[in-house]
Amino acid sequence: MITLALSKGRIFDETLPFLAAAGVVPLDNPESSRKLMIGTNRDDLRIVVVRASDVATYVQYGAADMGVAGWDTLYEHGGNGLYVPVDLNIARCRMCVAAPVGFDYERSVRRGARLRIATKYIKWSRDYFAEQGVHVDLIKLYGSMELAPIAGLADAIVDLVSTGATLRANNMREVTTIAPISSRLIVNQTAMKLKRAELEPIIRDFRHAVKA
Repeated sequence: MITLALSKGRIFDETLPFLAAAGVVPLDNPESSRKLMIGTNRDDLRIVVVRASDVATYVQYGAADMGVAGWDTLYEHGGNGLYVPVDLNIARCRMCVAAPVGFDYERSVRRGARLRIATKYIKWSRDYFAEQGVHVDLIKLYGSMELAPIAGLADAIVDLVSTGATLRANNMREVTTIAPISSRLIVNQTAMKLKRAELEPIIRDFRHAVKA
């Protein structure tokens, strides 16, 4: 039995064409079903529905053989125990630094000011600002990043940006892009050795679907 870990929402929806290319059709929609383990038209493949931030962990520890996860969570996770064979080019967005419109972020950086940065992406932020030589205090939050500068908790934020509408609605602007983000197919390294014959055709079908 092959177990594929997916998260609800955009990633699940945008993964469906790749599953179809591999001849896989889920028997339930996680948005309308309360099931966390979903069967498919194939007796040898099932889908486990988890939080997006947990997909890499489920695959790393073998609770799932494969999964689809965003590069944002994979980088934060560290990638231990994971094989990443395909960039699916779905759920695209970007990791950015954003600040209030009235805050001169660039001048503060040039002056060597120590900035307070609110984010749930601690590793992304630590690595990026260290590379830039910018001194920061990182404040871990789990949601509503845009509120942190408004409330005076932080000078700027590091977060995912897609259209930028939420930033504009909260009088903020994107000051720099750290990296483009897309979702990748990931595979447990041990499963890749023990179930290679079962997994390789699926990986191949996903890769062909990306090229198509």
